[in-house]
Amino acid sequence: MDTAATNVMRSVRALLDGAVDYAGLFPPSGLSMPEAVINYATYRTSNYNWMLGRFVVTAARLEEFYECARDFVSRDAGNAWRVSVVVGDEVVNTINEIKNFNAANGPGVRCDTLEIKADSAGVIENAAASVPDDVTAYFELALDEKLPDLIATLAATGQRAKIRTGGITPDAFPKTQDIIRFVRTCLAANVPFKATAGLHHPIRCFRPLTYEENAVTGTMHGFLNLFLMTGFALEGYRESLLADVMEEEFDEVFAFTDQAATWREDYTLNLRHIETLREKGIQSFGSCSFDEPVADLQKLGIL
Repeated sequence: MDTAATNVMRSVRALLDGAVDYAGLFPPSGLSMPEAVINYATYRTSNYNWMLGRFVVTAARLEEFYECARDFVSRDAGNAWRVSVVVGDEVVNTINEIKNFNAANGPGVRCDTLEIKADSAGVIENAAASVPDDVTAYFELALDEKLPDLIATLAATGQRAKIRTGGITPDAFPKTQDIIRFVRTCLAANVPFKATAGLHHPIRCFRPLTYEENAVTGTMHGFLNLFLMTGFALEGYRESLLADVMEEEFDEVFAFTDQAATWREDYTLNLRHIETLREKGIQSFGSCSFDEPVADLQKLGIL
């Protein structure tokens, strides 16, 4: 086993445990189902499997997923494949299909998370009434004027939020201030959340947005920026500092010890802060690559 993988600092493990939901089926990777399944099976046995979260699949491809994954899935509930299902328009019908899927194919594979777009309180309330107790739903919200009311509905129904943080075109990346507003609103309402898209790299950077030759370039938010900003938001830091954390592009100002994560030497999150930001704030982020986050963290000396 790679010695570096066994000596990861406690602060890093606390910050990134189960943090990367693997979305290899989605752009810009856009892998085939067999490719994505084999990748996920490989990551599950890698030295960095502790960072790996759920396999993300659309509801329409759930049966295709199982046909490809069935030979890799054990019968052991303790080692189950956890799956996050992106739900389409037929929310209640899909929830019923997932109940049947879990009953037929468990315990070695389990759909325990749903990702649902919501543009009204009614969508949230109707879905929340159908979600089983052992399934967690994240509702993707637009960053518009309805955001506070919808997050209030999530709080009232005991649900979670989802933010889209990028895409394959520059205009798909929300502004820093909008992300901070989303995070602070969720934290104020005690609503945990996840992020998805555009977070392949740990530190904010300017890069090609797809893997194609001559791809469009743009500024991508960093997942370390987002995680640490969430921690500082929980500690009540002013918005201007949160914006500075989100827009930081110099990796050398992020430092980790066994007991803490530090930004610019003067701002620190200890283990308790880190555990709290993961418990009450950001739960995970969807990425079409698992290799890139790991490789980048290795280059930075964090892993």
